[in-house]
Amino acid sequence: MHGASQDKAVDREEVGSKSLSDSTDDDTSVELRPIVRAKSEPPLVPPANPPAAQGSGIARVLLSMSRRLATLAILLVAVLISLVVWDQYVVAPWTRNGRVRVQVASVAPRVSGQITQLRVSDNQFVHKGDVLYQIEPFDFDVALRLNKALLEQREADSHVKELQSERRNQLSELSTSREQQQIFEGSARQAKSAVDAAREQVAQAEINRKRTEIRSPVNGYVTNLLLRVGDYAHEGVSNMTIVDTDSFWVDGYFEETKLAQVCIGDRAEVQLLGYSIPLVGHVTTITRGISVSNAAPGPQGLPNVDPIYTWVRLAQRVPVRIAIDRVPSGVPLVSGMTGTVTLRDESQATERTWFYRAMAALGTSLSHLISGVSPRPGCIASKT
Repeated sequence: MHGASQDKAVDREEVGSKSLSDSTDDDTSVELRPIVRAKSEPPLVPPANPPAAQGSGIARVLLSMSRRLATLAILLVAVLISLVVWDQYVVAPWTRNGRVRVQVASVAPRVSGQITQLRVSDNQFVHKGDVLYQIEPFDFDVALRLNKALLEQREADSHVKELQSERRNQLSELSTSREQQQIFEGSARQAKSAVDAAREQVAQAEINRKRTEIRSPVNGYVTNLLLRVGDYAHEGVSNMTIVDTDSFWVDGYFEETKLAQVCIGDRAEVQLLGYSIPLVGHVTTITRGISVSNAAPGPQGLPNVDPIYTWVRLAQRVPVRIAIDRVPSGVPLVSGMTGTVTLRDESQATERTWFYRAMAALGTSLSHLISGVSPRPGCIASKT
């Protein structure tokens, strides 16, 4: 069987070669026939994994790994940012509840009288010692002249009685008695005391005359002016208000959960609403007491405790006073303005690069998350 198959294969090859030779001899017809290979030769099969396919597989693996790493990195950054934001919002010493405060001088006359001159207008800046308004001085001029005349009369009377006393003291006991000498000496002393009283009355009249000119006690702005010429000024009754421009400060109402990070002397930045450049100051005092509504006594003197208690407990606000060190140019200070107060310690204030500040904030946040919030040492003294 095997030999017969080999013979048939040889015959086919001979027939194919013969057909090819015949076709080459004939110029008019060319017949191309397929060449039949021997069954013993293996078929041509393409390689299973060409180099191009292997490269594309590696690229797909690398792309998948890079996507996973990018997702992991984004997730890590989001977690860190969330941690820092949470720490800054809950623990960091800052508050949006900041308010500009100022001392206000209430001007009241020391004498009563009708106003004859008004030398200022509303919201005008005045210096300490400037005249604000004038009270009718006629009555006080009369009182001053009367007291001066009374002083001259008392001085003359005292002079006469002193001379009488001296003459009585120079006489012998035959001309006068010791009792009469003592009487004249007493009269001279009474006259001298009357002179001293008259001098004090003159001084009081002079002071009252000067007090008819009402002067500013501070440097500041006249505000809410309602006076007019012809009004009657009553002694001790305030009728003008001046905002003391040398006494501005800021009260920051911090939550009690943030007081552990507040220290006396910390640098404070106050971002007023409507202005991009913040005020710069420092913490001076922390309030040691606030009003408690439940401490108010009832009709029988017992505490009146409110029974309402909500599930969400709001942190109590505690005032922190901030002295203003620098006011940016073009920022007017007005009592009652609001802003955001942010406290920074000296190390944070001197940091130079944003990367260092970000790493410091991240480290602080991790520390608060792991070990909890601990008060900064030496911030608030336990005793005064």
